[in-house]
Amino acid sequence: MQHAARHPARHTVGFLYPGYSAEDDYPRLEALLREAGADVSLPLVHTDIGEDAHRVDALLEMGSAPRLADGMTALAGRGAHAVVWSCTSASFVFGWEGAHEQVRALSAVAGLPASSTSFAFAHAVRALGVGRVAVAATYPTDVAEHFGAFLKAAGIEVVSLRGSGVITAAEVGTWGRAEVLAMATAGDHEAAQAVLLPDTALHSADHLTELEAALGKPVLTANQVTVWEGLRLAEVAVRTDRLGALFR
Repeated sequence: MQHAARHPARHTVGFLYPGYSAEDDYPRLEALLREAGADVSLPLVHTDIGEDAHRVDALLEMGSAPRLADGMTALAGRGAHAVVWSCTSASFVFGWEGAHEQVRALSAVAGLPASSTSFAFAHAVRALGVGRVAVAATYPTDVAEHFGAFLKAAGIEVVSLRGSGVITAAEVGTWGRAEVLAMATAGDHEAAQAVLLPDTALHSADHLTELEAALGKPVLTANQVTVWEGLRLAEVAVRTDRLGALFR
């Protein structure tokens, strides 16, 4: 008797994404990963953001435990092997220890390995083997400085940090290729070994190769590293030339 061939189970990583801005990066990233041969599913649910403002008090509320727990309720039943809080600013504003506690609480609610975009950046920088980075942020400078402090707590040297003064994720979500390239170029520094663009509201999935060609160094963007982090938690390794140095 012939038996049907056994296929490895699809790897599913769930994402909690605040509001609506650049969430269409996730199906795009999923498609590119599948083109590279990865059997992955990246279900995403939207969390309630409260006030859409790149302001510390609003970000602390956006990333609060009850909001993330509500998001996990919506994600339940999707078969996730890991979950990532897909927000940089509403994780790093809690500080190094607070961001750890946020992830621990999310993991406890989910019953799964969990992380956030802020930790994704720290892990991705280490994976690239670089120590000096430039930050080109959409946020006001005072918020961007919290990200710089988070990276320093992770042992990463921030050689330059530039904010763009954008208050809302909704505005960032309207940015196209030209704005993304301009911000990355303006935020680069000759001493930086990589450039970080830390906002998941920023569309970046289709610009990664061009960004790295323009700057001549690795570029890490929020949605890119968030998906990479989820795959890392799920113990899935994918190599492709379409998603920047991090996936090569």
